Amino acid sequence: MKIIGDMHTHTLASTHAYSTITENCRSAAQRGIKVVAMTDHWGEMPDSPHIWHFDNLRILPRKICGVTVLKGVETNIIDNEGRFDMPRKTLEKLEWVVASMHRQVYQPTTAENHTRAYIKAAQDPIVDVIGHCTTDMFPIDFERCVKAFKEYGKLVEINESSILYKSGSFENSYEVLRLCKKYEVPVVFDSDAHYCDLIGVVDTAQKIAQEVDFPEHLVINADLDKLAEFVHRKHPKIEFL
Repeated sequence: MKIIGDMHTHTLASTHAYSTITENCRSAAQRGIKVVAMTDHWGEMPDSPHIWHFDNLRILPRKICGVTVLKGVETNIIDNEGRFDMPRKTLEKLEWVVASMHRQVYQPTTAENHTRAYIKAAQDPIVDVIGHCTTDMFPIDFERCVKAFKEYGKLVEINESSILYKSGSFENSYEVLRLCKKYEVPVVFDSDAHYCDLIGVVDTAQKIAQEVDFPEHLVINADLDKLAEFVHRKHPKIEFL
């Protein structure tokens, strides 16, 4: 299995990342990646870019180094009701929305609260992807969440960076993939790259998928047509070829 899109990446606009969008796309092109979603942090994350960063994304070309760029955000889930910190009018301008939990914004409490927050976030049609929901920092009822993600049409992210660096994520990724396989829930394998040479690198996620015999047809970013079909539900004018 080879991914053709990396749907969760960061640029140096999030200052704990280290590469420009051009450097990310150049690295993506070298790896055969066709699509990069530019999803810098926002809002209450301490080093998030100013809102102008997102308001001005329209000036970027659709393709950089031959790679299609989706202009998006990693927005923060900020409370037990699954609300986000980015203003609605800004979210609605974007092309790809990853919704995630971060301890800098949403203090961990209980698995019941986290589960409620993810399910509430999944109900929002603005969200495309549920980001790195496998960490021990935010324990959840995996089965309830995966079933809700399917019900509300969300992609479930298997996040390489979390697998490598976040406690519990390696083990929990097995459970999430088994449940996604059981309930036929589509996923994306993303790098969450904070440096250009990590764009498209999802080796550990792919190894786990192989070990649980995860079906390739459920990996949306392994097929350009499936990825384009998903994006076109909300943004039919985006060209991928």
